[in-house]
Amino acid sequence: MTAKSIFLYDTTLRDGTQGEGFQLSGLDKLRIAERLDDFGVHYIEGGWPGSNPKDIEFFQAAKKLNLKHAKLAAFGSTRRADTAVENDPQVQLLLDAETPVVTIFGKSWEMQVTEVLRTTVEENRAMIHDTVAHLVKHGREVIYDAEHFFDGYKDSPTHALDTLVAAAEGGASCLVLCDTNGGTLPSEIMKICLAVTARLPGTPIGIHTHNDSELAVANAMAAVAAGAIQIQGTINGYGERTGNCNLTSVIPILQLKMGIPVVPHLGKLRDLSYYVDEVSNNPHFARAPFVGRTAFAHKGGMHVNAVQKIARSYEHIEPTSVGNEQTILVSELSGQANILIKADELGLPLEKGSPQAMAVLKRVKELENSGYSYEAAGGSLELLIRRELGNYKPSFVLNEYHTSFRQYSDGHPPVCEATVKLSVDGTTELVIAAGRGVVNSLDLALRKALLPFYPEISEISLVDYKVRIIEGHDATASKTRVLVVTSDGHNDWGTVGVSENIIEASWLALVDGIDLFLQRRNA
Repeated sequence: MTAKSIFLYDTTLRDGTQGEGFQLSGLDKLRIAERLDDFGVHYIEGGWPGSNPKDIEFFQAAKKLNLKHAKLAAFGSTRRADTAVENDPQVQLLLDAETPVVTIFGKSWEMQVTEVLRTTVEENRAMIHDTVAHLVKHGREVIYDAEHFFDGYKDSPTHALDTLVAAAEGGASCLVLCDTNGGTLPSEIMKICLAVTARLPGTPIGIHTHNDSELAVANAMAAVAAGAIQIQGTINGYGERTGNCNLTSVIPILQLKMGIPVVPHLGKLRDLSYYVDEVSNNPHFARAPFVGRTAFAHKGGMHVNAVQKIARSYEHIEPTSVGNEQTILVSELSGQANILIKADELGLPLEKGSPQAMAVLKRVKELENSGYSYEAAGGSLELLIRRELGNYKPSFVLNEYHTSFRQYSDGHPPVCEATVKLSVDGTTELVIAAGRGVVNSLDLALRKALLPFYPEISEISLVDYKVRIIEGHDATASKTRVLVVTSDGHNDWGTVGVSENIIEASWLALVDGIDLFLQRRNA
C-alpha cells in the first residue's frame, strides 16, 4: 500500500470512560492527555463539556496544558431540533471549552431521526449543517461523527449520504463514519466507504469502530484501505460494551505492516498501554497483541528451539519495536532449549546436554504433571535449578509448624495463630504469631522465627497471593496451587506451592519466596 498520512484520534478520555470498570478523575485525564501528546497522537478528545461537571472542570484545567503535538477536542452533539443553534446551551459549552477542535455527532440512521429524535429528516440535516457552520464561524476545526452511519446506510443510502453532505457543506474538516453498534463486517465497511468517497470526492473521511463483533481493528484497516485518513479509537480498546477500536493494535499495524508512519517513537507503545491501565486501576490484558505480557512468549520446546536460532521464525515483528520483549516459558511442554535460555537469564547457565540440564528438565515435567506451574513462578524455578547445580544450601530446617483458628459465639473477634519451629545452623527457634488469617499468621511467624538469624528479611514483603483449584472433581479434597509474589521494593519474584492442603501449599510458596531472597544474598 502506498504510504499516506493517517491521523490518530484518541477518545480514551471520553468514549473509553464509558466502558465498565474504566474510570478517570480529572487529574487522571490530564496525566493521560500529556502522555498521549508525548507519544504522538494527533487528536485527543477530552470529553463532553455539557455532560457533567467533571468534564467542564477538565477543560478549564486543560487550558494550561502545554501540548506539543496533539490538538485537544471537545465532544458534543448537534443543536436540538427546532432550536436556533445560537440558543442551544450545549453548543455554547463547546465553544466555552476553548479547544481548537470540536467534534460533534449527528444522526445518520433515519430510524434514529424519526423514532428517537422524533423529528424530520429535513430538520435533522439542518441540525447538522447549522451546528457545523456555527462552530466553524467561531474559528473551530470541526470533525463530524456520523453516528450509526453503516446501519443507516444499509437502511437508506440516500439519507445517510445526505447527512454527510450537510456536514461537508457546513465546513467539517473530516467526516467520520461510525460503526456505533459494532456489527458491520470489513467487506461492508470497505464497500460503504468507497461509496462515500465516490459521492464526496476529495472530502477527508475517518472511521470510528466498536468491537462488538471482535472486528473493530479489522474494520478500521478496511476503512483505511478504502481511503479513510483518520482513525478514532482508545488505548487498550477501552469503551462501552465490548470496547472501541484498540489503538495499541492499530498503530503498529499501520506503521510496521502497512508502512504508514503515524507516531515518532513506536517503542513507547507498551509503556503507554501499561500507563493507562495503571492510572485507571485496571489489570493489564496479558494476551493483548503487540503489548501484552505473552505477546512474544514461547512455551513449546520446538518453538523455543526455533526462535533461539531465528527469532522471526515464530515472531511476526521485533518485540522491541513496540517496547516489548521476548519471553521464554518453562512448563511440561518445554524442551531443553527452554531450560537453557531460562537458566541463562537467571545467571545460572547450564550446558546443553549436561546431566544437570536434563535433570532440571525431567524435574520440571514431573512437578508440572503433579500440578505445579512455573510460568509465573520464576523464583521457584530458580531454586530448582540451584538445587540441581549443587550450589544450594538450605537457609533453615523446618521442625514443625501449626495453625489454629478460633471462632467465638459471644461476639469476640476470631483469633488466628501460627506456631513455627525451625533451626538455623543447629540453633532452634520457636515462635507464635497472630494474624488476620491462616496465611498471614504463617507468614508473620516464619519471618519472626528467621529475623534473629537473617535481619535482612525485614526488607521484603508479600505483595500478591493467588489460589487456584487444579482439578475440581475431588471437591474440597482437590489439589490446590498457590502462587505468591514477594518484593524487596525493587524486584518481584513469584513462587509456587501445590498440595491437597491449602495451608501446606501456601507454606511451600511462602518459604520459597523468602528462601530465594536469602539464597541470592548469600550467593
